[in-house]
Amino acid sequence: MKFKFISCLILCLILAFTLTVSMEAFGADDSLGVKGEQLSLWWVLPFVGILLSIAIFPLVLDSHFLVHHGGKMSLAWGLIFAVPYLIAFQGEAFYDILHIYLLDYIPFIILLWGLFTVAGGILVRGTLRGTPIVNTLLLLFGTIIASWVGTTGASMLLIRPLIRANAYRKNKVHLIVFFIFLVSNIGGSLTPIGDPPLFLGFLRGVPFFWTTTALLPHMLLISVILIALFFVIDTFMFKREGGVVPDDGTNEPIRIEGLFNLVFLLGIIGAVLMSGSFKWGDVNVLGVHVYWQNIAREILIVAMGLLSLKYTPFRGELRQSNEFSWEPIEEVAKVFAGIFITIIPALAILKAGEKGALAGLIGAMQQPYHYFWITGILSSFLDNAPTYLTFFNTALGKLELTETLVPVILSTPMDSLSESHKIFVDLLTAISVGSVFMGANTYIGNAPNFMVKAIAEQSGIRMPSFFGYMLWSVAILFPLFVVVTLVFLR
Repeated sequence: MKFKFISCLILCLILAFTLTVSMEAFGADDSLGVKGEQLSLWWVLPFVGILLSIAIFPLVLDSHFLVHHGGKMSLAWGLIFAVPYLIAFQGEAFYDILHIYLLDYIPFIILLWGLFTVAGGILVRGTLRGTPIVNTLLLLFGTIIASWVGTTGASMLLIRPLIRANAYRKNKVHLIVFFIFLVSNIGGSLTPIGDPPLFLGFLRGVPFFWTTTALLPHMLLISVILIALFFVIDTFMFKREGGVVPDDGTNEPIRIEGLFNLVFLLGIIGAVLMSGSFKWGDVNVLGVHVYWQNIAREILIVAMGLLSLKYTPFRGELRQSNEFSWEPIEEVAKVFAGIFITIIPALAILKAGEKGALAGLIGAMQQPYHYFWITGILSSFLDNAPTYLTFFNTALGKLELTETLVPVILSTPMDSLSESHKIFVDLLTAISVGSVFMGANTYIGNAPNFMVKAIAEQSGIRMPSFFGYMLWSVAILFPLFVVVTLVFLR
């Protein structure tokens, strides 16, 4: 059994726990860290560099560049940023790095790993024929469950059945593209389990079910249009190929195996809910407040993943039939490790608001639709999880609010809020919709996009290049984002 990736996760968890306990005596506070006002835009260059590397290197060097060299690339850009940053700012820089890994990256990747592992133990068997109706129903089902099992979980559960059902089809790229749009992104709009940016918001105090009510109208509008459009396109493609489903002599009933993994999936959801419902105090890691309920959450998620592996082994028949491998999640973990560290100065500069190097941009952001488009477009290239976090902090800074007020504001009826608090609710809605929806614009917009593309290519589907995929997203999604703007965000 391949335990390398599991071992890395457990090592990170143990390291975080050990540091938390051993550094408790320092008793530092959150005033540590480099202030955004101190940073110029030059500090953002490593962040730009890693993102350009993700976009360009697979196109000009090797389509499998990130699989073979993503970790080296991530480490190189991380060091290019971290070494001068530590030299220039010393302890404050160390605090920033420790902060983003302990509070953001480790919880982010552990949740992804847990959902990926458990979903990989659930296998859909039976004779599925990739007709337009069947394909549309698969996308509809994936869109519905994505908010409750995560875009990662839903993607890993359904992408292989979709590919197997359409093995006989000549044109398959549109299937994967719309799958990424709906199941890997837009379907995850309704809960913190659904999409990584919303999970980061949950870690910052956004109530678990706030997104369910706030984002449901936006999600329904764009999902209905996309599913209808997909049915039209797939029907056209199907008829152009002859409109006939070949009969291979099999007619196996549809069934789902490994359903006991739903218990572990519910365990992950329960762990996330628990961490947002209980306050067990915190300890300090050089000023980084690490909450005990969050430590318990990570332990429970890892435990659920390990139990899933115990009862549906990595080399067992069920996972083998599901073509399960660690490669997609390893690729995400390595690349995002570099993204999270190099984004530190961008977060700090934007959080500084009109006192920082991006004062002009921040000053121009006034209306919710400004936040929707700027957050969304940056989410397309900067990964939507840290981008959400950036503009979450920007909105707080602009309105001179603190994180401690977030759960209070979002739990209060709109008609009882002050004007500035109402503005924050509107801005956070726009930020949430932009980061989740526009994460679908590129392969790097959201972690599951990477995984789905990798699995499709492993199955012999020749996926578009980075910019080729963007032709699809710009042509199809951007007009729909204009509709969302006009209907909800004016």
